[in-house]
Amino acid sequence: MKSIVILVSGRGSNMEAIVRAAIPGARIAAVISNRPDAKGLQFAAEQGIATAVVDHKAYADREAFDTALAESIEAYAPDLVVLAGFMRVLTDGFVRRFEGRLLNIHPSLLPSFPGLHTHRRALEAGVRVHGATVHFVTPALDCGPVVIQAVVPVMDGDDEERLAARVLVEEHRIYPQAVRWFVDGRLRLDGNRVHLADEPQAGAALVVPALESVR
Repeated sequence: MKSIVILVSGRGSNMEAIVRAAIPGARIAAVISNRPDAKGLQFAAEQGIATAVVDHKAYADREAFDTALAESIEAYAPDLVVLAGFMRVLTDGFVRRFEGRLLNIHPSLLPSFPGLHTHRRALEAGVRVHGATVHFVTPALDCGPVVIQAVVPVMDGDDEERLAARVLVEEHRIYPQAVRWFVDGRLRLDGNRVHLADEPQAGAALVVPALESVR
């Protein structure tokens, strides 16, 4: 049984998707937030999952916060740490402490549009497709090895809200899948590339929505 700790800062809809997926061989040991008012904590508690708060405002700097956060995480002895809308930039030391077992989801097709305001930037750039990426976290922001991506079309008349909603549906589909692969021991890191065991093509998978979504 693989133990998983999920970090959230707000509603935690990707956390909910992972919990609801009930992945065989996985146990959600805890949901931890840097915000005591994060709505995701309530959902986790309702599911009988342990919760904890490490309030970043209580610490003098990022290093002190990350040290406290890491200690809180380690109390649950996780095999995997999942960032699910965790809105803090983590220090290099924290990332290296959980290297190879720290996943994040980003609302763009990395390496395009790292950082914030991805949907706005995609629309401004005039791209025809957009999407989401699950990746291993490295010290370089949003540059870690890609595990899985989902592609969505950019429609005529899209605004940020419509595009974000379409991407979020795919986030909820691919994040549980990435966690399932990790739990099953199917992910192998090779430099900046992730290989998926037992796949005819040895690379990470690319998920494309059903044809109905592009009509």
